[in-house]
Amino acid sequence: MQYQTFAPPVHLAPYVRFFWTLEGAVAAHTPFVHRCLADGCPELLFHYKGKLDRIDDEGKPQNCFLSGIQGQARHFRRFAAGSDFGLFGVYLYPNALPELFHFAATDVTNEMPDLTAILGPQAGSLEYQMAMAGSHSERIALITKFLGTKMTRSKSVRPEIAQTIRHIIATKGSDSVETIAEKQFLSLRQFERQFKTLSGFSPKLFTRIVRFQSAASGAQAQNRSLTQVAYDCGYYDQSHFIHEFREFSGYHPKHYFSGTSEAPILY
Repeated sequence: MQYQTFAPPVHLAPYVRFFWTLEGAVAAHTPFVHRCLADGCPELLFHYKGKLDRIDDEGKPQNCFLSGIQGQARHFRRFAAGSDFGLFGVYLYPNALPELFHFAATDVTNEMPDLTAILGPQAGSLEYQMAMAGSHSERIALITKFLGTKMTRSKSVRPEIAQTIRHIIATKGSDSVETIAEKQFLSLRQFERQFKTLSGFSPKLFTRIVRFQSAASGAQAQNRSLTQVAYDCGYYDQSHFIHEFREFSGYHPKHYFSGTSEAPILY
């Protein structure tokens, strides 16, 4: 499996964290299974070769879109491909949904609407162009142009909350919700309400997921013990860390970092 990331142009940076591609060759009669972990940010997805279909809670495959949005999710999701596949993603900040696409992030929390549900008649043309593009650079140029057009009709929604979301991500969920609310000069209840509208999650849940993602991406790379990871990422103890890790990934962290899980370390 090959995974690559690409930085967005500067003008898209307030909305796009990065572009990415995922490609895999699948052996005959041996489906490839991929697990997406809990994530506080949504993604635009475009299949350009083959297709990954979602596996439901009973282990049965469910037909998935060719293109659409994978909303921010508090639980892991599983997908399977029976043939070679190629997938292009646009990893968004949550504020991109209300500002560029004019709907609340809560509308797609834990959901996966197809592109037509989001864009209407525009969807078919964009889906076709992204699928037929001859290179990743061409796909990046196409989606950059499309999002640039969306920016001309963007509507700023609580920019201070959008900045707070980026702060939580940059600091890996290390600040308490109470501290963040105080910095916004808002009561805790006001802050929680405004934050959820823009991000799709309560600030506490969003912070927990960001902290989990930091742990999931950093532990193996730095070859630390689980106890070190737990304390470095702000968990009270190893038991708390293991509980959170299981909730958001479905795995004990030892299994995840063993290299034998369905969730390869991509971030």
